[in-house]
Amino acid sequence: MTAAANPEQMLFASTAQAFLEKEAPLTRVREMHDTGASFDARWWQRAAELGWASLLVPEDLGGGSVSGDGVSDLALLAEQAGRSVAPGPLHPVSVALAGLVEAPEGHEATIESLVSGEAVASWAVYEPGRPWAPLTPQLTATATDSGYRLDGVKDRVEAGDSADILLVTAVADGAVRQFVVPTDTAGVSVEAQRSLDMVRRYARVRFDGVQVGAESVLGSAEQTPEVIERQRQVALVLQCAETVGILDAVLSMTNQWLFDRHSFGRPLASYQALKHRVADMKMWFEAARGTTAGAAEAVGRRSPEARKLVSVAKAYVGERAPVMLQDCVQLHGGIGVTWEHDLHLYLRRAALNRAMFGSPEDHHRVIFELSRKVPA
Repeated sequence: MTAAANPEQMLFASTAQAFLEKEAPLTRVREMHDTGASFDARWWQRAAELGWASLLVPEDLGGGSVSGDGVSDLALLAEQAGRSVAPGPLHPVSVALAGLVEAPEGHEATIESLVSGEAVASWAVYEPGRPWAPLTPQLTATATDSGYRLDGVKDRVEAGDSADILLVTAVADGAVRQFVVPTDTAGVSVEAQRSLDMVRRYARVRFDGVQVGAESVLGSAEQTPEVIERQRQVALVLQCAETVGILDAVLSMTNQWLFDRHSFGRPLASYQALKHRVADMKMWFEAARGTTAGAAEAVGRRSPEARKLVSVAKAYVGERAPVMLQDCVQLHGGIGVTWEHDLHLYLRRAALNRAMFGSPEDHHRVIFELSRKVPA
């Protein structure tokens, strides 16, 4: 996404790269798909020991970042993960923590368990048959003498079948609220959902009269929309950074193929028509990297422009990435459409990223609304 700004970030990035190359190569991704696995909990705990889950958490809550800008460090990590389409709950845990640290009172133990890798959390925000609409949930939270009763269904909950804790959006007394709910709570049932990706799995979660205490609520009713917005921004930065890592890996792979593959005694890279296609993709890639870097910086600084810049990044990256990857498939020729080639692993992850947390078309509309000039 962006070059490491200091020696600490360089060391962090190289350590993450070495860890992923050893523990989560593409061969391992294929093995996990064959066995129906999503990720290894022990693997994630080792990743957490490297600080992967602590980047958005303040030091007084047991966290800490490499550069002092946890969002930038997290984006750097997501980019590394994208280069190997790594498994693991980096995204759902980070997005859940992004919300928890905004209103940590009463949730310190949960944050500690997530930072240590002992527990996995996910954001239960999507609902069946409904598009991305985090501020208008249909799941209900009814006040009781001891807390709340949750009723409804969430789906597309990333790593939901492996999660210990869910951060659930619900409507309570006409306002959107969030609740921290352990998955072993009575009345919670989890059904695994497969996705287009080889190892990234989701779940449908039913809440049938789930009783939770008042302490499970995250923040106040007034805080909740801004907390959700913060989570949305972090989710989009992570998603775009991962996709940039995917593009970087696939473009390098394709360029090498064009030099190695010969036609009529010449490398494919020597043909002018192909040079133009590669030049176009390089230009699109740099634009994707630039918009993502701008969004990450704005979210890290909590800039008023962050709301718009994350949508700019998602609109551009989500729109261009699948087109670029399909071009790379074509440039590989027949081998590019085989199961044995690794290209489809990257294309699957990028296509999934395009669909989640709003489509590019959705974000174009957001940009339009935020950019409109209000008449004087």
